[in-house]
Amino acid sequence: MHIQPTPYDHPDAVKLDDAVQAEYAVRYGGEGDVTRLDAGMFAPPHGLYLLAYDSEGRPVATGGWRTQDANDEGYADGDAELKRMYVIPEARGLGLARRILAALESDARAAGRTRMVLETGTAQPEAIALYLSSGYEPCTKFGYYRDYPNSRCFAKPLD
Repeated sequence: MHIQPTPYDHPDAVKLDDAVQAEYAVRYGGEGDVTRLDAGMFAPPHGLYLLAYDSEGRPVATGGWRTQDANDEGYADGDAELKRMYVIPEARGLGLARRILAALESDARAAGRTRMVLETGTAQPEAIALYLSSGYEPCTKFGYYRDYPNSRCFAKPLD
């Protein structure tokens, strides 16, 4: 597996974003995640978007972080928000999510961010298990889904 920085609007990234949106729709009902994202949010040094490719060159996993600072959605100064962590079903269990998460944390730390934050939901128990086993702890809810009862927010210091 090869992990590389890729623009959020690259065709391979769009393909996997469509796949994760379809999975969100199945797990939660509705249309998927409606958080507004654009490619510029993941442009270094204010963010990073990664794609993992298998040995045949197929995109199999994604993840990114974007800069957040104190605002009316509950973020704090120094936050790096994790977005679009996803591994296609055929590539799950290979450690890709953990590798992408570690690379994103390292990059956000190098960019001067002090805390990685993320929002997930109760219909994604495997994601919650990954984050808890990676040192994330529940935190005050933030972001678009902060008022939803099945939303769960986590944070991890980057220092």
